[in-house]
Amino acid sequence: MNKTRFLMVGGFLGAGKTTAIGRLAKTLQDRGYSVGLVTNDQAFSLVDTGNLQRLGMPVEEVAGACFCCKFNDLVGTLSSLEAKNQPDIVIAEPVGSCTDLVATVIEPLRHFHGDRYDLGMYVVLMKPEHGKKILSQEPNSGFSPKAAYIFNKQLEEADVIALNKIDILSEEDQANLMNLIQTHFPEKEVCSLSAKEGDNFEHFIELMFKDAPEGLQKMEVDYDIYAEGEAELGWLNAKVQLEASPESEDSSFLLDELVMNLTERLQEKLNEQPAEIAHLKILGTQDGHSTVVSVVSSDQKPDLALAAEVEVPTAELIINARVACSPEELTEIVKNCVIETANAYHLVSTMEGLQSFRPGRPVPTHRMV
Repeated sequence: MNKTRFLMVGGFLGAGKTTAIGRLAKTLQDRGYSVGLVTNDQAFSLVDTGNLQRLGMPVEEVAGACFCCKFNDLVGTLSSLEAKNQPDIVIAEPVGSCTDLVATVIEPLRHFHGDRYDLGMYVVLMKPEHGKKILSQEPNSGFSPKAAYIFNKQLEEADVIALNKIDILSEEDQANLMNLIQTHFPEKEVCSLSAKEGDNFEHFIELMFKDAPEGLQKMEVDYDIYAEGEAELGWLNAKVQLEASPESEDSSFLLDELVMNLTERLQEKLNEQPAEIAHLKILGTQDGHSTVVSVVSSDQKPDLALAAEVEVPTAELIINARVACSPEELTEIVKNCVIETANAYHLVSTMEGLQSFRPGRPVPTHRMV
């Protein structure tokens, strides 16, 4: 029986995991491999899933908790992918606020299902927008020490730390960040790349295809700090239907413009709180056209990650927000901004499937140390 190669790309919220996974999957597919993807979220209606589906390869989603807490669901999802698509390689994207994944996902896969999976190196993408502040221990990193604890633990457990988004960094910033990583984690293999532009991507692939080191994880994790750090983030997923107002004569609008307008409005309102953005993503779709706008920190401008370049009469939006504020505050801000944006375009908005909460305490199915 041929084994399926299992690759997992971790990293904090907004580190660029979905972009990296999309480019990795497409590159491997172009080289003749059959590839399957698994996304993960604490809630349902995930922008990442919709964004990856447009690549035309099979995507499954484990929702409702992280891989470690839904390990059996992950295994069942992998089995479903194998039965339907027989992939040579499965690439998994864990929740960006989770850590301790070597002990709770990779080692259990090796122990219980080692006859089915070859495990690649666990690569964690380092998010530069918050990485410099957290690793430098700056007083205003945007997150509490407990949330920063998760960020540091993600890097500590990595087989490889990959500094992402070098396309937006100066050579000096790149050098400073690489030095910070190597100072804090001198035993780690380190690389840099741009998942968006493809810079140094071949090296990234080479590292991922190295076999994961054998031997049980020795990282200590304080689950009280971990749980409290996760719970500091308000988590919101929602779907929004936009349709023409009955009073409007011309209901068409530019999809890219509207999604960007909504994202900018949300960022402005959140900054007024202030409430640090870990990641805010909005996917807008209509008749096969898609646009994605993303913000990965409060002081970064929104990025039009995918442009639809179409004018449409209606649209569906998926909003994913991970913000350092209460779910109640986050819900109120999102609802108000959606209504204001719809009014500005003479549209009627209907919000569906709203989920807003703080992540619960992580309780892994297995933890092998």
